[in-house]
Amino acid sequence: MQGLGTTNVLLGIMAAVSVLEALLLIGMGVAGYLVYSRVMTLISGLEERQVAPAMARVNAILDDAKVVSTKVREEAERVDSAIRTTMERVDDTADRVRSNVRARTSRIVGIVRGARVALEHILSRAA
Repeated sequence: MQGLGTTNVLLGIMAAVSVLEALLLIGMGVAGYLVYSRVMTLISGLEERQVAPAMARVNAILDDAKVVSTKVREEAERVDSAIRTTMERVDDTADRVRSNVRARTSRIVGIVRGARVALEHILSRAA
């Protein structure tokens, strides 16, 4: 009987330890939940105080950058159009100058060629 009493005492101790372990696990779970909720509250506060204003500033900067890039693109298109128009005018002017020079020089070239042929003819008769 003494062996059975010792076994019962040991089983009682083991049961008490198991109850204490269960209470300890429950306490750790509650403590973990409390820490989690405090950390989440802290993070929410940081988001409201730090991240949200920073995001608002970043969004404002991005909006300004969008406006500036749109203006730059429009100005670049305007300059490109002006350059293209100027190049077309220069090409047109060069074509007109070339035509005028050809028209005027063709007469002179014709006169010089005619004079050369006449001179060659005169010189060939004289020889």
